[in-house]
This record gives sequence, C-alpha cells and structure tokens, in this order.
Amino acid sequence: MQREALQNYLGRILDPTGLKDYSPNGLQVEGRQQVGRLACGVTASQALLDAAVAWQADAILVHHGYFWKGEDGRVTGIRRRRLATLLAGDINLFAYHLPLDLHPEFGNNAQLGRLLGWSGQSAFGEMGLGWLAELEAGVSSKELAQWVGIQLGRAPLLVGPTDRTVKRVAWCTGAAQGLFEAAIHAGADLYLSGEISEQTVHLARETGVTYLAAGHHATERYGVQAVGRRIQADLGIEVQFFDVDNPV
Repeated sequence: MQREALQNYLGRILDPTGLKDYSPNGLQVEGRQQVGRLACGVTASQALLDAAVAWQADAILVHHGYFWKGEDGRVTGIRRRRLATLLAGDINLFAYHLPLDLHPEFGNNAQLGRLLGWSGQSAFGEMGLGWLAELEAGVSSKELAQWVGIQLGRAPLLVGPTDRTVKRVAWCTGAAQGLFEAAIHAGADLYLSGEISEQTVHLARETGVTYLAAGHHATERYGVQAVGRRIQADLGIEVQFFDVDNPV
C-alpha cells in the first residue's frame, strides 16, 4: 500500500489532534512509498532498527520515537547512526506517544487493563491519562503484585503496605509516577506505573497506598501490538512485533 494511505489510517484511528505531546506524532522519518511490511516495537532503538532491516521492513511503528522536546537537536553519535540506518534502508518511521497511551481501545492503559483483567475502567488525572477500576473481589497488595509479575513476565517493585486489601486499582503505564498523588485522591488502594522516583516511596509509606513499579517497557508493549494487529486485519500488510528486551 502507499505510505500516505498508512499515514492517513494511523492518523484516523490514533488521532493526535489537540494533544500537547513531548514529541511529534505521525511520520517522523520518510522512507519508500510502498509499504508491504511493518515492524512494530516500543522504542526506535538501534536494536529495533537492525531487526527491522534484517526482516526487510518498509516501515516501523513505535511508541517512543525521536525529536523529543528539550533534546539536543544535533545529528551526532547514536542519533546519526539511527537516522543513517533508516535513510540507508529507505524505511519509514511512524511514532505515536500520548495517542498510544490514551486510546480507549488500542492504548497502553487500555491494553494493560485488558491483560490484567481490570474492567469497569474510568479515567483520572491530567488529560484522563490515569485509569481506575474496581476489582470483583478484594486481594492483598502482595498477591496482586505477584499476579502482575506473572502476566508481565517481570517481578514488579512493591513499595508501601504489602498486606493492604486492594479493591480499587489505578494505573498508568510508562513513566507516570507523577500521577500517584492523583490516584490516591481518586480513591485507589494501589497504583501501578512503569517507573518509580525517590519521593514515590515516601508517598506510599505515609499514605498507606501501595505503589507497584512494573517496568516502563513491560507495561508499554501492548498498545503498539494492538494497533499492529488492527493494521494487518484492515489493510492486509504484513506486521511483526519485535520485543527488544529492556529491564527498566
């Protein structure tokens, strides 16, 4: 299919219009016109680019792309190598950041909630980034952490009370530890995000609300896969997800 057709399709289903994001959404690096193979991944790292080249991808779709606000804009070092790989391979790079967090069906939060069986979700926090759900039955925070670890294949870091009964759980994937206080105000018994900061520990201990740091990469693998599956079903192009290991 034509690159512009894929670009328009992604723009329709993810709709970045009006979002105040930290990097440009959509086509970030232009490659060949015809797209028959689409590689998907969390971050446009060199490892992902090399895997896409080896697979002979025509385009790459990621959650974490390039050109972040506040970055040094000079094309040197790893930035030069990454761009050189894309340009030499004539490969398109598409990136969607907040649209792949916020989307009610394909978003990272929606997909993580589905994976963990957290239904009846409602949103909280800035732009409704955080998600909140009532559990069918109360479970201890330690047991819930073990369940999350099994589902994600990565043991989360639990801080705060380990024996609190969790009936209301809140989450926001990635580096959303800044929403912890908003989750507390929303009535959460436990809040899950990808990363953790020093002050997060004190907030959990002093409020008695458990915090789970489940991994930035581990919590954000699912949105881009959901979009990839829909693209393959709707557009008929070949899609492959490449899970580049990242312990953070």
